[in-house]
Amino acid sequence: MEIKKIQEAELENKKVILRVGFDVSVENGHAKELFKIKTVKETVDYLVSKNAKIAMMTYFGRPRGKKDIKFSLNQLVGDIEQALGYKIKFVPDCIGKKVEEAMDNLGEKELIMLENVRFYPGEGDFEMGLDYDEEFAKKLAQGFDFFINDAFSQSHRSQASISGIPKYIPSYAGFLMQKEIENLNHVLHEPDYPATAIIGGAKIETKLPLIKAFEKTYTHVLVGGRVANEAIDQKIEFSAKVILPNDFAKDRLDIGEKTLERFKDIINHSKVVVWNGPMGKFEEPPYDKGTRDILDAVADCDGFTLIGGGESVQVLEENGLMDKVSFVSTGGGAMLEYLSGNSMPGIEALKK
Repeated sequence: MEIKKIQEAELENKKVILRVGFDVSVENGHAKELFKIKTVKETVDYLVSKNAKIAMMTYFGRPRGKKDIKFSLNQLVGDIEQALGYKIKFVPDCIGKKVEEAMDNLGEKELIMLENVRFYPGEGDFEMGLDYDEEFAKKLAQGFDFFINDAFSQSHRSQASISGIPKYIPSYAGFLMQKEIENLNHVLHEPDYPATAIIGGAKIETKLPLIKAFEKTYTHVLVGGRVANEAIDQKIEFSAKVILPNDFAKDRLDIGEKTLERFKDIINHSKVVVWNGPMGKFEEPPYDKGTRDILDAVADCDGFTLIGGGESVQVLEENGLMDKVSFVSTGGGAMLEYLSGNSMPGIEALKK
């Protein structure tokens, strides 16, 4: 599928909505990690070089259509300035007069951070069963010339700020979106062999389609975490490609030593490794051993390695190994949807 790319747009001196995926974890009023914020810097720098006026938009947390100060993006302004290297002007709304006035008065190399788009029920909420409102999408687009989507991690849901705005103004993929698609396509359609997928985490209902998809094309699918426990307990049948643990740590809160050694050996001989989800209750030692040892094995692998999902990326960043992986995806649920072969509304909206 061909999508429209930011390089193709005439952006000079234009007003641009940059859709970002800044749904980060916060502790003591600061982002716990800056990775998701830093990933849009290439797109921001490009837009600044075109003298475009930029308003960044994202959802943050689950305010469920209500204006809740706990979920205000104002608290992230300092982190965003640190990550992107520009002065950030916060606007306490995402539609209407305040947005228009802020755009008209924007200083040179100054960016706008709009308020949480989920403060409005018109954004839509998959978990609440709410479709987005077309009139709200139209209001979000009002006064802007272009829409740039760099929020791969939030593009697996149909929302006003993702698939609604492109109906009203010209829309293009940012550089991060392009890289996500390119790298995920590589591991999905063009893997070198032997190819290994590592699937962990907690929800088998979300991970089972991914396991089944990789089972068709990959050499090995290594399964850990609660997903492995549930697969064993439910007696789910797989081919010999899918390898479940044959031993565990206490209370099955981590994979055991024999399983760990087998997994590491397979990873060591792989030319492609894709990893999503921890091997156990990694937040609580000693049940983090499986996840951390697998992380070291992936970092040492000579092949193409791709890691995604909030928990996996958190462990990666905590251990200072971000630069030891070929590509780190910003997507958790979005990565699962894409690799499972499902349609992504945010990407569909950018089709040529």
